Amino acid sequence: MPEPQNESTRPASPDTAEHVADAHRLLQTLRTRIGEHPELGEAITKLEMALNTLAVKTGGML
Repeated sequence: MPEPQNESTRPASPDTAEHVADAHRLLQTLRTRIGEHPELGEAITKLEMALNTLAVKTGGML
């Protein structure tokens, strides 16, 4: 019987990467519209870190 995959070994679904990329684009658009804001900048940075982690875990297959 195969062992269940945990979150760190389970490949991300294409939908996951797409949703994260869409959220990143929306936040960047919001930044352009309202200008710099500390929480917005932090949210974008955290999303970029999540995208990088996802890319590493999926072998760049986002």
